[in-house]
Amino acid sequence: MHPVDTLRINFNPGQMAVLNAAMAFLMFAVALDVRPADFRKVVQFPRSIAVGLVVQYLLFPVLTLGIIYLFQPPVSMALGMILVSMCPSGNMTNFLVHFSKSNTALSVTLNAIIILSATVITPAGFLFWSQFVPESAALRTTFEVGFGDMALIIVQLILAPLLFGMWLNGRFPEAVARIRLVVQRLALIIFFSILVLALLGNGKNLVDYLGYAFVIVLVHNVVGLSTGYFLGRAVRLPEQDCRTLAFESGVHNTALGLLLIFRFFNGLGGMALIAAWWGIWDLVTGMGLAYWWRRRG
Repeated sequence: MHPVDTLRINFNPGQMAVLNAAMAFLMFAVALDVRPADFRKVVQFPRSIAVGLVVQYLLFPVLTLGIIYLFQPPVSMALGMILVSMCPSGNMTNFLVHFSKSNTALSVTLNAIIILSATVITPAGFLFWSQFVPESAALRTTFEVGFGDMALIIVQLILAPLLFGMWLNGRFPEAVARIRLVVQRLALIIFFSILVLALLGNGKNLVDYLGYAFVIVLVHNVVGLSTGYFLGRAVRLPEQDCRTLAFESGVHNTALGLLLIFRFFNGLGGMALIAAWWGIWDLVTGMGLAYWWRRRG
């Protein structure tokens, strides 16, 4: 067993309660961009939606296993890669798509579908795909992850605040428009401030193993971005839709992944390191790609 597989990041009950509340507030803020009418736009982009779901739920997890078999990272990091691959699209995808002048309507609709289905897909997908991680059986026996428990947490911290935010947006659109930007910025600041402060006590240990994570996350993220784009090209979708699918498959809600790691995986250090670095790196590559496509037109 690699030393990083034994590293634990401990959160006390008080820290977990505050982190849970911050996560719920963050998802409420995300939902202020989503309206119930957005789901009806599926009929406008049926092929693009289908390709996006195939990439998110099947192709990217399979390719993740391929990267794991190729690079053979420590088991805890490999499990972190599987969890990231099953997390829904990131909170920034709508902004990145809009900034790059891609298909914002497709992004909003696909992102909403993926986030809502995360209640089932994230726990079920992780429990299924993690079985194929080499030499993971011993480590997986050190924590208990039940589908029902994980789904319940996602309902409480993702689905409930998301539905409430969508209801407010549909019922009071003008009021929501006035507070949207402030609430979203405040939510991001609160969540990541709490997360950074909680991680500071384990900062040295995480930095010691950052080298293991850097290359693997870089490759994993490039594969995610490329899969959505090139599958879209392969089935001859419009260029704007292909670019949108790149962001949807290459930017993930690793904040949810980190929260699940602290709640169900005993703060397993290798998993946390992958999820935390993913959350930083996919924003770097996402912003770079969005700027490049914006310049290209």
